[in-house]
Amino acid sequence: MKDFFAHETAVIDTDCTIGKDTKIWHFSHIMSNCVIGKGCNIGQNVVVSPKVVLGSNVKVQNNVSIYTGVICEDDVFLGPSMVFTNVINPRSAIKRKDEYKTTVVKKGASIGANATIVCGNNIGKYAFVGAGAVVTKEVLPYALVVGNPSKQIGWVSEYGHRLIFDDNGFAVCKESNQKYQLKNNIVIQLKND
Repeated sequence: MKDFFAHETAVIDTDCTIGKDTKIWHFSHIMSNCVIGKGCNIGQNVVVSPKVVLGSNVKVQNNVSIYTGVICEDDVFLGPSMVFTNVINPRSAIKRKDEYKTTVVKKGASIGANATIVCGNNIGKYAFVGAGAVVTKEVLPYALVVGNPSKQIGWVSEYGHRLIFDDNGFAVCKESNQKYQLKNNIVIQLKND
């Protein structure tokens, strides 16, 4: 007996692993040999290709194709119609399945609607990729990136709120009271006292 929900129009191939309490909605296709963690929400018209790995509590909005080579860790958000690629120089007449690049979206990262992630560029933990951004290089943990090509314009907390660092490199997220330190372009979440 399955312990996840799949809408009657969803297609789920054999040899998939789907975690408890995951929901798969209208017209989505879950392809063979992929792994989907617990408590995920797979929106309408989503394709999860073979060998994709989604951690627990991943939210995939409508019209997203997650291609072979993509790994999303826990608590990742994929906005509506965002795009992953998996080949650097695709050509219809040339088979390049042996050239798929890996893209890892780290824990807690969010990718906005209509953003494009060029394959092989990892997204750091808790990073935030703005709507419509085109990511052509690695995104640092806690970084906020926007534009085409994407550029970093700031930092965000685990909750996705902007962080403003003082002259000593410290910031407090007003919404959560979490403390952060920026040192050598690396954000560290500090333990609260």
